[in-house]
Amino acid sequence: MGVRGPVPKRSDQKLGHPTKAGASRTTKAPAGPSREVPASDAKWHPVARGWFESLAKSGQSRFYEPSDWATAYLIAESMTRDLNPQFVGFQFTGKGEQQEAVFETIPLKGASLSAYLKAMSNLLVTEGDRRRVQLELQRGGEVDRDELAADEATNVYRARFGA
Repeated sequence: MGVRGPVPKRSDQKLGHPTKAGASRTTKAPAGPSREVPASDAKWHPVARGWFESLAKSGQSRFYEPSDWATAYLIAESMTRDLNPQFVGFQFTGKGEQQEAVFETIPLKGASLSAYLKAMSNLLVTEGDRRRVQLELQRGGEVDRDELAADEATNVYRARFGA
């Protein structure tokens, strides 16, 4: 399980000697899915569908099991219900007292947003969530500018002092 507190630094940004716990517990994985990804529902709200489809493009999804996809599906379904117009009451249309149902888009409740964010955190949706469980995604071809600068400085030092 992850740790509480501030988001830890990436392993390549930590200073000092690697500790036994810190060096051996970080899992690195190449970005990109490796399993069959379920299709989103065309009836979902665009925000929910976009979020669900973004999971398939995210690197942590390579670790998802069918139960994780089922959780994501449930979140997207619930988000759709909260984001679509909801019943707010009846409107009387005249003296015959005919009632007409009124549906309005209402603001997302704080408790719902909190529940979604917690569920998304369990799916390791954000960088901070992944760092807390010591999972770092690496994209192919990424250049670490700090590492390049350090290599260049080392080369200059070697050339100057014959080391």
